[in-house]
Amino acid sequence: MTDSLHSLFLLIASALVMIMVPGIGLFYGGMVRSKNVVSTIIESFVILAAIDLLWVFIGYTLVYGPDLYHIIGSFDFIAMQNLPALSPFSQDVDIYSFILFQGMFAAISPVIINGSVVERVRFPALLLFSLLWSLAVYCPVAHWVWGPGGFLADMGALDFAGGTVIHITTGFSGLAACLYVGKRGGHAAKLLPHNLTLSIIGTILIWFGWFGFNGGSALYTDKVCSTAFITTNTAAASGLLAWMFAEWLHRGKPTALGIISGVVAGLVGITPAAGFVTIMSSIAIGMVTSLICYGFVIAKHRVFKYDDALDAFGIHGVGGVVGSVLTGVFASNAVDSEISNGLLYGNSSLLGVQFIAALIAAVFAFLVTLVLLKIVDKFTHVRAHGKEERIGLDLTQHGESGYRF
Repeated sequence: MTDSLHSLFLLIASALVMIMVPGIGLFYGGMVRSKNVVSTIIESFVILAAIDLLWVFIGYTLVYGPDLYHIIGSFDFIAMQNLPALSPFSQDVDIYSFILFQGMFAAISPVIINGSVVERVRFPALLLFSLLWSLAVYCPVAHWVWGPGGFLADMGALDFAGGTVIHITTGFSGLAACLYVGKRGGHAAKLLPHNLTLSIIGTILIWFGWFGFNGGSALYTDKVCSTAFITTNTAAASGLLAWMFAEWLHRGKPTALGIISGVVAGLVGITPAAGFVTIMSSIAIGMVTSLICYGFVIAKHRVFKYDDALDAFGIHGVGGVVGSVLTGVFASNAVDSEISNGLLYGNSSLLGVQFIAALIAAVFAFLVTLVLLKIVDKFTHVRAHGKEERIGLDLTQHGESGYRF
């Protein structure tokens, strides 16, 4: 029998996750050049709509359908057929609330990848890739970690709200995508954000929505849920301050771009651990993740020099790995009695499991993304033509512009 309070909570959490989509759109939109702001923002909404429908037709059953060989879910629930009345993980939550919440996770993931390749990928290619990626990368990895019988779950891998399933997969897919499509025209020049105000507003929405992202993953309104809410907030705060002070010491001034990047890095780092660690541990996770991401972003510009346009890999990929590994350090059975302790509490084996799970997800996402981009390129050009890129994707892909002066 369902508890209407828990179901209502999950519906509200779903709405909070949905708010993150325009948040990411604005976050990315402010960072691109003005000739690409409309395409960057509107693509987030289109991906949300496309994956929402894909999820109810086939995505949900591939993740949460009866297990096939510990790799993927069966087709038992295709097109919302043969559904049980209750969530598979909570007898107090109705199935539709659970489906909606998990569908928002699936929908937001390809939106993150776009941050690596903005300003140079054609709209039809992005849409087709997002659909294929959801089926070929997100659904299998989500089943491995969260689905019934998934092999990473059977190993004991922990991922409270998507550090492995979402951030590692999207980050490493973003890396593969930006390497595949190449650098933007003018990459040698310093491509500065055109409107940081948009990005700041987007960050506010992202931080707000992340409470639903992490808190809702508890499924119940209980102590674990409350823990996830507060650790989300403290990790974001420590991530912000860590990045700000690192940049201040390194460059002499704290920038708005650095401050909002620190927020996101802290949030990414706490995602796999939110309901598994203490409040003090969450501060350490946010701080360490933010500092490592900051160092990696600096190294990208000075050493690696690939064009991960908005640092989707540097923050989500790197931050996802750091957060997942640190979950193996700080996880506490005192916070959630159903999990194993981490290294800090005398259990070194969990750290190894977390590292293996992160490695498998990263390599799988990277390689499959390269294959998918090759397939998409056979049907429609992935990379915008030089003239399209020079004019801007707002006009060439949508016939509109973000600003008229």
